[in-house]
Amino acid sequence: MASTNHTTVLLERWKSIGAFCLLGLVLSLIVSFVQPLKYSSTVRLLVLQDIGTSVDAYTASRSEERIAENLSNLVYTTTFFDAVINAGFSIDGKYFSEQDAKRRREWSRTVDTTVARGSGLMTVSAYHQDVAQAEQFARAVAFVLTQNASEYTSGSNVEVKVIDSPLNSRWPVKPNIPANAVAGIVLGGLVGAAFVLLEYEKIRRRHQLVHED
Repeated sequence: MASTNHTTVLLERWKSIGAFCLLGLVLSLIVSFVQPLKYSSTVRLLVLQDIGTSVDAYTASRSEERIAENLSNLVYTTTFFDAVINAGFSIDGKYFSEQDAKRRREWSRTVDTTVARGSGLMTVSAYHQDVAQAEQFARAVAFVLTQNASEYTSGSNVEVKVIDSPLNSRWPVKPNIPANAVAGIVLGGLVGAAFVLLEYEKIRRRHQLVHED
């Protein structure tokens, strides 16, 4: 019975919930547009390991996947960041703070890496307010990985190849305004529903106390 009453209350007070949804949307858009808009540049790499014919294809692919995951995690380190900055590309080093901790956070927000399950396919995305700079970062990361893969891995005969050159976004991709807007509406709706139900419970208990007296 209580659940039926609550459903009825929510339906009857949909305007109040809608107002919270609208408020959530507005707040999410404000937060989104306060942040700097960033473009992306994405490059895809393939990690290969020559381990001969002594192992089956499944084991070989899992080995390449593990190596790709290790390299993916390595991209976020200070050592790799220094290698990217010194790789000879047209990168604006002043974009990053001189403080180590802050520079690490900025670098972790500048690059993003993913590895396809069951393969050595790694995707590297770089983000920047200037799309040309985003591309330079993507190219620099790919260059360091292809040139120095053996230095960063414990396995032998490891090779990293660029299989897709950098692809730049035409429009800013960060922050993700549509996703933020949907999240704002959903969160606003949940808060609105909770508010409506709490108000309903307060009124119901007040009436109970009055009748008991």
